[in-house]
Amino acid sequence: MSVADQQFIEIAKALSLKARILILDEPTATLTPSEADHLFTIMRKLREQQVGMVFISHHMEEIFTICDRVTVMRDGEKVDDCDVVSTTPDDLIEKMVGRRVENLYPEQRSDADYNDVVLDIESLRLDVNGPEHSLKLYRGEILGFAGLVGSGRTELAMGLIGATRPVHAKILMEGKPTKLLHPATALKQGIGLLPESRKIQGLILPFSCRENITLNNLTQFQSALPLIKRRQESSTAADLMKAVRVKAPSPETPVGNLSGGNQQKVVIARWLGHQCKVLIFDEPTRGIDVGAKSEIYALMKELTARGVSIIMISSELPEILGLCDRAAVFYQGQIAAELQGNDLNSQSIMHHATGGLSS
Repeated sequence: MSVADQQFIEIAKALSLKARILILDEPTATLTPSEADHLFTIMRKLREQQVGMVFISHHMEEIFTICDRVTVMRDGEKVDDCDVVSTTPDDLIEKMVGRRVENLYPEQRSDADYNDVVLDIESLRLDVNGPEHSLKLYRGEILGFAGLVGSGRTELAMGLIGATRPVHAKILMEGKPTKLLHPATALKQGIGLLPESRKIQGLILPFSCRENITLNNLTQFQSALPLIKRRQESSTAADLMKAVRVKAPSPETPVGNLSGGNQQKVVIARWLGHQCKVLIFDEPTRGIDVGAKSEIYALMKELTARGVSIIMISSELPEILGLCDRAAVFYQGQIAAELQGNDLNSQSIMHHATGGLSS
């Protein structure tokens, strides 16, 4: 099942217990706005039935939509506890990160070179009866994949890197035809993926930060004998962790002990070590706090300044609008529109993402 459907099953399981206290940990992370509204309706009915709920979320608008009181946590300690009506989103953010975040998104400065096509998807069909996709990605660009959950954004990315075998593909990498039949092939061509579920698909949680960062690039540290130069490996991992500002006691810290934001940075560090030309970020800030989001956004901009091209799949409209140079909007498995400039706005994205139903 999809991550969103799995989340609904978890919610249904919790409700079936008829509990008097219900803890919901990021329940809306994979839900569309309409699905989240449905969940909030259920929560309001439970409140009328005297069920107490702890609702954990990084989304400010959700806190102010559904909650009565809010407790702010930072670094494992309670920072504040107050009524929602007596505080503001800016106050909560300052308490969460220990400083004011004036601008969550970096300055809107495009590093895209529209004369330099890095990845040219001339035609890509995932199923026999499915639509044929075509798309260009330029050097230093952040291209957004927008659309509702289940609209086909992740499926196209998986087909692009060969994680799911397309029935037809004609792809050029820096002007040269290439066959991306497997993720390993895509990696050799310089295409890396930060998957939607970093804990299942992106990381091996019991492994250390070092082991996760160097996992698919071990030949770089191989000696004349079939052994790993551990000192060189540790030094490289430490340098990459420093470059992406991973907060961890050491490279030997199990990655499962880190926060979601730092886990995501470990995945980014792995691809930095691979010198990838194209990075696909699938829901890069899901389940991480505002301060970590700001750091991830800054890292993405730093990567494009170095000439890396990024495809960002995101269900959050502010991310698409705040970071992307262009956006491909998906509807029912196909690209409904490509937007940029003044056309790249929330109304236009939702219009195409809903099949032209919204105005």
